Amino acid sequence: MTFENTAVLGAGTIGMSWAALFAASGHAVTVFDPAPDTETRVKTYLSQAAPALTKLGYSSAGDLSRLRFTSDAVKAVQGADFIQENIPERLELKHALYRQIEPALLPEAIIGSSTSGLPLSQLQVGFDDPGQFLLAHPFNPPHLIPLVELMGNDKTNEGVIERARSFYERLGKQCVELHKEVPGHIANRLQAAIWREAIHLAMEGVASVEDIDKAVAYGPGLRWAAMGPNTLLHLGGGAGGIRAFCDHLGAPFQSWWDDLGQPRLTAEVVDQLEQGVADALDGLTQEELALKRDRLIVEYLLAARTQS
Repeated sequence: MTFENTAVLGAGTIGMSWAALFAASGHAVTVFDPAPDTETRVKTYLSQAAPALTKLGYSSAGDLSRLRFTSDAVKAVQGADFIQENIPERLELKHALYRQIEPALLPEAIIGSSTSGLPLSQLQVGFDDPGQFLLAHPFNPPHLIPLVELMGNDKTNEGVIERARSFYERLGKQCVELHKEVPGHIANRLQAAIWREAIHLAMEGVASVEDIDKAVAYGPGLRWAAMGPNTLLHLGGGAGGIRAFCDHLGAPFQSWWDDLGQPRLTAEVVDQLEQGVADALDGLTQEELALKRDRLIVEYLLAARTQS
């Protein structure tokens, strides 16, 4: 199944990014969002995303003729083979949307939710038959970051995960699959763990917010972009691999784990983070920062391709 007709439900940051990728990959895209400025925002976003997508080889990047807009969710899913849901992270809103669109879905249509942390089992409650529904969580921005976290369960129809994986992989995605339900899935939990310790170090006065970010970006972050932590530490163990690494440095790591902080996002903490980020950016706007991020991501992806 080629999934020629797609629908994007919710045109926030994630939804617009998915729409950009779907359209750039040659799919027809119907975008649903009740906001009156949706069409203007999405077209602007696609135009801004087009140069990066073109560099990555998407020949249809910036082709706005593939887009259709509606404020009616039912109309959005009619005739759609693949639907990406991206509305706010509130179960009652998602359930209401699912109940609204379910009668209009094609029998073989797949619905993937971009939820960043809600459990699949709770989301499935919104459907009479959740067989074609799965968790399909991207990393922001989805049109550039390859990761998609997939999850189904015993209520998911046979073959749905495989068909969804095939669709995403044709878009250039790297898919991982969760075998157990956990809040935040995989990548967000890892991100949360790193951020928690970054906040702790800043609040304890160990280093500035700017230097803590530099310590990640110019240290382990570069390695993590190439390989995951387990593989990298396997390399660090030399000929003996991960076992030798654990034998040699397991005790120090355990002592560091025991000493990790447990900060809370109090008003004081948020104030310090806000000031620390402002100092680091030195007047750089959100738009300029996003462009810098996207340029670096594209350069890394292009470089990684030449090494694969």
